[in-house]
Amino acid sequence: MDDIVRGLITKTCELPVDPITLADDADLYAAGLTSFASVQLMLALEEEFDIEFPDQLLNRKTFATLRAISDAVALLRSGREAA
Repeated sequence: MDDIVRGLITKTCELPVDPITLADDADLYAAGLTSFASVQLMLALEEEFDIEFPDQLLNRKTFATLRAISDAVALLRSGREAA
């Protein structure tokens, strides 16, 4: 799943660095992720994984790192709601 998420970041976010080079816990906002790009990424993730991000996951923390994004997607794909 991480490779798919990295690919979607590459396609939708136009970061000044290659997402392939970023560590799983690297701060994507420090790497150039904008609020607008995070919304575009969210929409791409929803389409790719057939999920919908609930309001409680629509925050900066959810999209701060590759690991956080992958964890959120895994949670949503498992059918559980975030607490």
